[in-house]
Amino acid sequence: MSDAIHPAPTEFTADEIAADHILRYFHYNHLPPVLQARSKPFCDLARQIIDTTPRNPERTVVLRKLLESKDAAVRAGLSS
Repeated sequence: MSDAIHPAPTEFTADEIAADHILRYFHYNHLPPVLQARSKPFCDLARQIIDTTPRNPERTVVLRKLLESKDAAVRAGLSS
């Protein structure tokens, strides 16, 4: 995907995103305010996971499932 579609979130450094590319998809500033409020807690939790969990395959699974949850929460907000 292009950077225009998925701009890097400012909550993570370029090095963090390079190490865990999935972090790129936790951006939310492009969303309308009501969906930003729905998406931001997932980005915050991703930040906590990166800060407190060693990089390993299970952390990757956690981030992938968290991203799936974030996407579902945003979609749920669209159908309201």
